[in-house]
Amino acid sequence: MDNFHADVIIVGAGPTGLMLAGELRLQGVSAIVVDRLAEPMRQSRALGFSARTIEEFDQRGLLRFFGEVGVIPIGHFGGVPIDYRVIEGGSYGARGVPQSRTEGILASWAGNLGADVRRGHEVVGLTTDEDGAEVEVRTPDGPARLRGRFVVGCDGGKSTIRKLADIPFPGTDPVIEMWMADVAGLQLRPRFSGEAVPGGMVMVLPLGPIGQRVAVYERKAALRLEQPTFEEVAAAFARLTGEDITVGQPMWVSWFTDASRQASEYRRGRVLLAGDAAHIHMPIGGQGMSAGIQDAVNLGWKLAAEIRGDGPAGLLDTYHTERHPVAARVVANTLAQRILYLSDDEMQPLREVFAELVSYEDVQRHLAGMVTGLDIRFDMGPGDHPLLGRRLPDVELDGETTTFQALHPARGVLFDLAGDPGLREIASAWAGRVDTVTAAPTERGALDGVSALLARPDGYIAWVSPAGPDAEDLGEALRRWFGAPA
Repeated sequence: MDNFHADVIIVGAGPTGLMLAGELRLQGVSAIVVDRLAEPMRQSRALGFSARTIEEFDQRGLLRFFGEVGVIPIGHFGGVPIDYRVIEGGSYGARGVPQSRTEGILASWAGNLGADVRRGHEVVGLTTDEDGAEVEVRTPDGPARLRGRFVVGCDGGKSTIRKLADIPFPGTDPVIEMWMADVAGLQLRPRFSGEAVPGGMVMVLPLGPIGQRVAVYERKAALRLEQPTFEEVAAAFARLTGEDITVGQPMWVSWFTDASRQASEYRRGRVLLAGDAAHIHMPIGGQGMSAGIQDAVNLGWKLAAEIRGDGPAGLLDTYHTERHPVAARVVANTLAQRILYLSDDEMQPLREVFAELVSYEDVQRHLAGMVTGLDIRFDMGPGDHPLLGRRLPDVELDGETTTFQALHPARGVLFDLAGDPGLREIASAWAGRVDTVTAAPTERGALDGVSALLARPDGYIAWVSPAGPDAEDLGEALRRWFGAPA
């Protein structure tokens, strides 16, 4: 049909929507991003991103735009300290990167790739048919309609798209709330992982040279579900710590709860959901924004293949089957951390037993992998190799390239590590969708004993050959994820 304004209409110009727009443009798919705000938000709910998101940014060549990214080697799970270096290359994630900066980098990247970002556009209606979907939009110039082959709601926890598509959003209502304020001119002692105090918990995080973020939780405070004033935040902080923050200059005041919900479907026909539109939870561990960005990286190449018509049947539906369990796990672990972190003294025996368990390295590795996203494993079909379904390690290859650099174009990559011409001949039938890199690792490391592997565009390993390549298995993997050969 020739009446489409773009292949995909993305609603929401936050990190998830902008990442998805860039992913689609790398695949040659057109995208319009609409957002009701006239200007990007200058405030930052997130102050970093997870270790897995660091990797995904690096796989697109984005990490260099952030400059030197400091990481957090020691974090916590529910207030119990964990050394995240227990996983090779592991960390809690990037430290002190305001969400506004992340959004700015993603907006520039997606825009340079040709994404059309339209601000001051509020979606008020949605209709779908067999061929596409249309959104009704209020714009500064009056009402308008935008039609695409698909519409993706990346418009936050109160998602208009999710509501208009009538997608259920089951979960739990809030039980507690926390207040926070970004304040300039303070010199408080940092409390990076939060600090339990009589009556609640307080947290103090640096905001670079501009100030500090203060978060407070008063255990006996009534649930108000409305934004506090700075004076109220300061009074609560004083009650819990005895310290006065009114000497500082407030820059932003906000609040959040432990409301936890997840969309029952990530796709309903021509409508999809990603990020907070698909899942919300208490922001413990900095997992929310990262989960949304990872949604976008998983969805982009699959949606593009569906639009181009060269993907295998059912590929787009694997977006839900792969990402829904990941977010369900995030919702569960944040609720568990809230219980450990913020409950009263009645939970102290449980905290002590949990701290004993965390002293075991296997338990630390399990929890660290869960919170960072480094332990995600997708079903890739037959095979039992330890790397199958897991994230591609960043390995330097002969020829001054790395495995991550090979993923910059967001295409599948066959890594021929042993120089096998037969393997390359098989892959040549998918040359329009899959690149082939023939190079040996300079140091085997994580790829020790591997002669070849196939990586999806999202950086997960779809096929591994530990010895001589199995041509039949490779062909099956290529068909499973990239459709029929050309």
